[in-house]
Amino acid sequence: MSPLEFTPATQLELSRYVAENAQNERRTLCPVGGRTALHFGFSAPEPGVLVSMSQLNRLVDYPARDMTITVEAGMRIIDLQRTLAEQRQQLPIDIAQAERATVGGALATNTSGPRRFGHGTFRDFVIGISAVDAEGRLFKAGGRVVKNVAGYDICKLLVGSRGTLGIVTQVTLKLRPLPETTAQLWMTLDSFTEIEDRLQRLLTSQARPNAVEVLNPAAAALIVASARCELPTDAPVLCIGVEGSRREVEWQLDMLTQELTSIGVQECRQVRDHNADRIWESLTDFQTCADDPLTFEANLRPSQCMAFAERATQLGVAVQVHAGNGLVIGQLLDEAATIDHSTAILNELRPLARSQGGNLVVLHCDAEWKARMPMCGDAEHSWPLMKQLKRKLDPQGLLNPGRFVDVAVTT
Repeated sequence: MSPLEFTPATQLELSRYVAENAQNERRTLCPVGGRTALHFGFSAPEPGVLVSMSQLNRLVDYPARDMTITVEAGMRIIDLQRTLAEQRQQLPIDIAQAERATVGGALATNTSGPRRFGHGTFRDFVIGISAVDAEGRLFKAGGRVVKNVAGYDICKLLVGSRGTLGIVTQVTLKLRPLPETTAQLWMTLDSFTEIEDRLQRLLTSQARPNAVEVLNPAAAALIVASARCELPTDAPVLCIGVEGSRREVEWQLDMLTQELTSIGVQECRQVRDHNADRIWESLTDFQTCADDPLTFEANLRPSQCMAFAERATQLGVAVQVHAGNGLVIGQLLDEAATIDHSTAILNELRPLARSQGGNLVVLHCDAEWKARMPMCGDAEHSWPLMKQLKRKLDPQGLLNPGRFVDVAVTT
């Protein structure tokens, strides 16, 4: 039986509904936005009610001179981007499927992309938040000004909590100026070892790129096909992104080209204008390719990413590396379309991530596979503490139970 669905029109209506549910029916609640991330986490029983945030999508306050904006959680990312672009401003976080994804959903999953290297994540931009707890109480943290630091940092606590601690209703974000233009340098090198060497030697670069991406040939071919661009994909790719005024971008491209040429890179392709925008979008959307049997994310020390990417390539995985952040996105291709084959590949890669103090989580797979997959990664020392926090804030277990680490913690 499909779950019920409730669509509140205001925060107060949501608060009253959640309070009545906690006192009476005690149905489990699953907040949803654009429904682009419902596959995250473990398989769990169908929730009693889907709480759709689609009508909580209003612009609350936009003092553009203060470089902040307050919006309701159900606002689509693309609508936020268009509103900010009118004032030549941006939230510099790359969010896949922007036409569907909502601010609240992206925040709840702590989504980020290539520009994480230059700008950071949601935890760096959320300065105020409103939410409804499992008892229906509306609470707030932070404020609408950048210097507000009063109280506990509930903002960072709710970012990435996947709707398990509270239903986010409203958020205040600090902003950045919208760059005049963006561009990339795209180059192929003979091996991941060579890429690692070039990255190490670029640590003293005078340029300030906002993204440093590494792709193996399989991932590069997918990115180029999606972006409808003609770029080489026959060897590992190093893609460096820059943004700013046209003068700044030209200077950075020239400087990076000179520096890379001086350390042995034979050819740097410059990607500009519409092609650069399409490459950017394809790099952002790489982790959401739903046709593949499984997509994972590994986090490890940046210095070890190339070794991890090389092993994943040998295992037939399409690999994207956010090289400056130590994040690796892997897509298992059609050849790994059985659970046994996919499990064998992950069993090779998980120890590599763990040996570097990191982890490997599954972002997407067939629902029937979830019981055998590391949906939230291998157990961390923080998991029991996270489970205790969940019990404190949601003692009846009404908010998204069984989808996050609480289901995997036995102690």
